[in-house]
Amino acid sequence: MGKEKFGVAVDEEIVQEVDELVAECDDLGASRSEIVEAILTAFVQSESNHAERVREIIIRKRKGTL
Repeated sequence: MGKEKFGVAVDEEIVQEVDELVAECDDLGASRSEIVEAILTAFVQSESNHAERVREIIIRKRKGTL
């Protein structure tokens, strides 16, 4: 399976969290990109209703309740 690159802009708080995960996975030599891909993989492979969950997150972020 091939990979495709795309750019995303994220809040600084998320960047800090991802950087903390990078530091915690230092023994693996994991990059930010690899960490984000792992998070997305876990989300997509979960049993939840992805569209519903994404909509909920977007709405909460726009309302400032997340």
